[in-house]
Amino acid sequence: MQPASHSKISRPIVLTGDRPTGPLHLGHFVGSLRSRLTLQETAEQFILLADLQALTDNAGNPSKVTSNVMEVALDYLATGLDPEKSTIFVQSQVPELAELSVLLMNIVTVSRLERNPTIKAEISLRGFDRDIPLGFLAYPVSQAADITAFKATVVPVGDDQIPMIEQTNELVRRMNAICGHQVLVECAAQLSAVPRLPGIDGRAKMSKSLGNAIPLGASPDEISKAVRKMYTDPNHLTVDTPGQVEGNVVFAFLDAFEPDRHALEELRAHYRRGGLGDSLLKRRLEEHLQSVISPIRERRSLMARDRSVVTEMLRMGNERARSRAAATLDEVKVALGLSYF
Repeated sequence: MQPASHSKISRPIVLTGDRPTGPLHLGHFVGSLRSRLTLQETAEQFILLADLQALTDNAGNPSKVTSNVMEVALDYLATGLDPEKSTIFVQSQVPELAELSVLLMNIVTVSRLERNPTIKAEISLRGFDRDIPLGFLAYPVSQAADITAFKATVVPVGDDQIPMIEQTNELVRRMNAICGHQVLVECAAQLSAVPRLPGIDGRAKMSKSLGNAIPLGASPDEISKAVRKMYTDPNHLTVDTPGQVEGNVVFAFLDAFEPDRHALEELRAHYRRGGLGDSLLKRRLEEHLQSVISPIRERRSLMARDRSVVTEMLRMGNERARSRAAATLDEVKVALGLSYF
């Protein structure tokens, strides 16, 4: 495998990734994977499997994380991410990230971390109260290290992650002020143009643990069953009854997967005035989902037979990531006077 080629023309540097706590699903495909396929053609892209970050709230069950690193890597390759164009690596295999995290931890306070809206929301969601694992509280610092180690200028995130980017840039400015010159680089958040895909049950979040997700490796029958279960408009009792588009999961999915935007607008109008049944909409949606998932499933199945290809891809990605992160870490240590020999 050859190193990822990089144009001499300055391109954005992108850092993105996932917590490997389970195989990826259509929510990931819409929210991040599709944009990564575009970014790998236009940017220098680093994609990390954030296993250390996933352990911050799964330390008591590490196999949930470790067993899924390979599964998520398979999903990446099956969707078309190319290790010749994107550097795909495992967070724990780049120790320079942990060392940079330690240096950044010295310039942020506990109270500042606790004020981070994303952290506050996640603590409440997990019911930690005051029993917060230190690693979890400090994961914005770890995330900042991941971003700054590669001098990423663009970080694709959801709007709930904006406070994390703001905190990263605070740390960058603080470190640069201490060093007396620019060592680390500020980044910009890139928000998805596509709204978050809901679960098939109408919940705001699609999640395997909630049983409301469609995995990228779903069989034709699993896709069909999932579409049939999709929440529509409970008041749309007959075909002739006017239906509501807002909050209708089928329309949310069609927004993400219907390529004919004019036809989609006509479907919306028809549904609102009545005369359009849910079964017709679901058949149209299922056709699109079968078309999207079928090639992903086939590629995934083929690659899963020989996982040595995936292992080699990760090994090469880890080496490239370590080289880049080590260079940044050395710059920081020299600037701080920590280069003694």
